[in-house]
Amino acid sequence: MCGIVGYVGPRDAIDVLLDGLTRLEYRGYDSAGLAAVQDGEVKILRSVGKIINLKDSLRETPLVGTPGIGHTRWATHGRPSEENAHPHKVNGVTVVHNGIIENYVELREELVAQGQVFSSETDTEIIAHLIERRLADGDDPMQALRHTLSVVRGSYAVAVLLEQTPDRLYAARLASPLVLGRGDGENFIASDIPAILSYTRSMLFLEDGEIAELSAEGIRIENATGETVQRQPKNITWSAAMAEKEGYKHFMLKEINEQPRAITDTLRGRISLEHGDVTLDEVPLLTPEAIAGIRRILIIACGTSYHAGLVGRLWIEKFSGIPAEVDLGSEFRYRDPLLSPDTLVVSISQSGETADTLAAVKTAKEEGCKVLSICNVVDSSIARTSDGVLYTHAGPEIGVASTKAFTTQLTALYLLALAMGKATGGLSTQELAIKVDALAKVPGLVEHALHSDAAIRDVAERYYRASDFLYLGRWLNYPIALEGALKLKEISYIHAEGYPAGEMKHGPIALIDEHMPVVVIAPRDKVYEKIVSNLQEAKARHAVVIAVGEEGDNELREHAEEFIPMPACSEESLTPLLTVVPLQMLSYHIADIKGTDVDQPRNLAKSVTVE
Repeated sequence: MCGIVGYVGPRDAIDVLLDGLTRLEYRGYDSAGLAAVQDGEVKILRSVGKIINLKDSLRETPLVGTPGIGHTRWATHGRPSEENAHPHKVNGVTVVHNGIIENYVELREELVAQGQVFSSETDTEIIAHLIERRLADGDDPMQALRHTLSVVRGSYAVAVLLEQTPDRLYAARLASPLVLGRGDGENFIASDIPAILSYTRSMLFLEDGEIAELSAEGIRIENATGETVQRQPKNITWSAAMAEKEGYKHFMLKEINEQPRAITDTLRGRISLEHGDVTLDEVPLLTPEAIAGIRRILIIACGTSYHAGLVGRLWIEKFSGIPAEVDLGSEFRYRDPLLSPDTLVVSISQSGETADTLAAVKTAKEEGCKVLSICNVVDSSIARTSDGVLYTHAGPEIGVASTKAFTTQLTALYLLALAMGKATGGLSTQELAIKVDALAKVPGLVEHALHSDAAIRDVAERYYRASDFLYLGRWLNYPIALEGALKLKEISYIHAEGYPAGEMKHGPIALIDEHMPVVVIAPRDKVYEKIVSNLQEAKARHAVVIAVGEEGDNELREHAEEFIPMPACSEESLTPLLTVVPLQMLSYHIADIKGTDVDQPRNLAKSVTVE
C-alpha cells in the first residue's frame, strides 16, 4: 500500500508531486510528505493525516525545487506521526518506500551498534542509512542502491533523491509496484498509473530486482547484476479524465454509474451477436486443445475479487463440467495445496499487485500449473507473472471500495465460463448463442438498475442508524450477499454479515430482532421459493426485511417492509451482475448520510501490496 511519486525535469517538482499524491491518496492517508532539491540541498516537508494537511503546511512553509519525491503512507512499521512520515533523510540520502523490510530489526541493531542514530520507528529509514554507508565507502549511486537492496529481505518500491547527484532520481522494486513515466524532457516515478497519467501515457514497468536512474534526458534500467535492461514503453489508453470525479460527489458514486460503460468495454471484441459466439483469442490458454488437458480449476483471489471468484466457480462448473474451487490468496500457501500440471489456476486482482494473490500465483507456477489472470491493470505484476491474462476494461478505480472492478471481473469470468463450455461441449451452439445474447443486454439492464437511486436513498435514510445488518442470498447470489455486506462494512463502519440463506437457521437467526435490517436478495431464479421461505422465517422473528427483487414482483413486495426493484433478466445465471448494483448504492447512500469518508474509509487502502 502507500503511494510514491517522483519527478525530474524543468518544472517545479512540488506541483507535480502534490497532484500525483492527491491521485494516489486512495493507497494510504495516515501521513504524507515531500522532498525536493532546493538550492543544492534536499528539503523535506511532512505532515500527519491526509494530503490536505500537507497542502496547509506548504502554505505556512513554502517548498520549491526539482527534482523531487513524495509519499502518502498507510502505516505498517511505526504509528502515524510526522517523525514516521516519509520521506526519510540521512545526511544527503532521502528515501520513500512502500512495502515491508522483514529483517529491519536485525539490520537496525547492527547499524545502532555501529553508531548510527535513528529518528523514526520505521523500517524505511534502514534503507537510507544503508545507502549512505555504501556511498561513504565509495560506491556510485546505482551500486549503493543495488548493494543495499541485496541485504534487505521483504518487499519494496523505493524512490531515492541524493544531494551528490541533484539532477537525478533513483528507483527500485521487489514485489511492490512501481511505474516509470517518460515525458518530453522530463520523467516520472509512481506507484500507480493515475498519479502521472495527466503528464504522460508512455509507461515503463519495473520488474522485480531492477533499479533505475532517471534524469530529465532519459531513463536507464539495470537488473540485479548491473546489466542494462532494454524495454519498450507501454502506451496507456486510459484518459486522465477517467480518473476525475466529473461532477460526482464521490469517486465511488461515479464508478457505480460507470458500470454500464465498463461492462460494455470488457465485452467489446469478445462476443459476436451475429454468430452467437465468444472469442478470447488473446488468451492462448483457452484453445480447445489446452482446455482438453484441464482436469481441475482453482480460482485464487482476495476481498471483493474473492466474491467474484465464488460466482465464477458456479458458472465454470455449470457450463464446462470441469470441477472448480475458490481459495483466498492469503490462505492458499499455508494449506499445502495439492497441485498438478492439469490444474488451471485463475487469479483475480483489480490492481494486479495484490501481494497475497501474487504469492499464490508464484507458488502455483512453481508446482507446474498454468496461470490465467483476470486483472484491470496492463503489465501489472500478476499479469506479467501469469501465462495468460484476460483484462477487464474498467479504467482506473479510485474509490477504495470496489464497484466497477467487481462487475467487470464478473463479466470476464462469465466470458471465461462460456469459452470453456464451448470448448468442452458443455454448452451447445444454441445454448451459447442464447447466453451471449443475454450477456450483451447486461449493460442496458445495469443502466436501468441505476434508475432506482432515489428510492434506495430513501431506504438508506430510514436505516442508516442501524448497528447491524444481515444479508441473505442463495446459489449465485450468496456471494452477492457477502459482497453487499462487505461494502456496507467498508464505507459505513456498520457491522454486517453475508450468509447463505439456508444456513440462517444454523445460528444467525438467533441475532434477529426488530432492530436488525435483513437484506434478502431474491431474483426469480430456481431458488426463488426457497429464499422467500427464508425471508418469512426472518419476518417471524420481527426482522425488518429489505428485499431486492425483480420489478413487478408483487409477492415479494408484500412480504417485505422495503422493496428495491431490479430489472428482470432473461438468463438467470446473469442475475449477480444486476443484484449487486442496488447493494452498492445502498451502501453508498448509508455511508454518505452518516458522513463517513466514502472514498477513503479508515484503515483501508486500495491496493493491498503487503502481506
